[in-house]
Amino acid sequence: MTGFRRLAALMMAAFALLTLMTACATRQHSPVPVVPDDPASAFPAKVSLPGGQPVTLLQQPKRIVSLSPSATETLFALGAGDQVVAVDKFSNYPANAPRTELTGFTADAAAVADKKPDLVIAPDNATQLAEGLKVVDVPVLLTPSAASLDDAYQQIQVIGQATGHGNQATAMVQKMRSDIADIVAKTPKPPQPLTYFHEVSPDLYTATSQSFVGSVYSQFGMVNIADPAGGPFPQLSQEHVVQANPNLIFAADTKCCGVNAAAIAARPGWNTVDAVQRHHVVELDDDIASRWGPRVVDFVRAISNAVGKAQQG
Repeated sequence: MTGFRRLAALMMAAFALLTLMTACATRQHSPVPVVPDDPASAFPAKVSLPGGQPVTLLQQPKRIVSLSPSATETLFALGAGDQVVAVDKFSNYPANAPRTELTGFTADAAAVADKKPDLVIAPDNATQLAEGLKVVDVPVLLTPSAASLDDAYQQIQVIGQATGHGNQATAMVQKMRSDIADIVAKTPKPPQPLTYFHEVSPDLYTATSQSFVGSVYSQFGMVNIADPAGGPFPQLSQEHVVQANPNLIFAADTKCCGVNAAAIAARPGWNTVDAVQRHHVVELDDDIASRWGPRVVDFVRAISNAVGKAQQG
């Protein structure tokens, strides 16, 4: 795996890291119920996220730049797509998002200001960018990586409030909560908790229960074999995975790195792993499995399908 691909994969996981194409998970999330836009009187508005500086918006933004793939998905799902004039290179969903070569990690204030934005949404480590745009009076909403579903819901609400789609955000969050609760409730409960390994990159970087991804798996009472390694995104050894013998393996590096069930089964010693022997290697869509936008429902559904199949033998 090249250094660039490894870095990209880790960024997507930590972004989530930044940024289940199986037959069981091809369904898209249900549309949000149609609700009226926020009234013009909703502005000026002051919005903020935990740990971040409050952002004041004098009027509804009409030229939004999103440097976060999760935020981009949220904006379009909320109906704010027409307000988005540019997104970062990793924002590949939806397909009609106006992608550029900008990134939340390297974009400078001049390059972003050239898009003439009246709101920029960026990851919370883009503080230098935020300071630069402050000089030209461009508000910047810095969004931290979500650590839980509640964090994800809160970001959706704040993005909705900041863009004049607060009502839609409330409806979306309510539906996400309901859909996820329903999926989890209908998933058969195994007699013993299933163990799993979530692969972020072929060199065995992973996500523990301390990460957003891990918090989603936790909804099903599953045990993460990486948790003893500590931290949210450790790198495991081949021996660790083989000895832990997980019941399920989730490959979240299918798009970035071409990993699939056959490639995992061909690794030295992995043919003894329970998940490989029972054909319980799940090929996920990297993006769906690393972002905390509205498609997290599809991620939950993919996990549910895998848990159900694992109990069938």
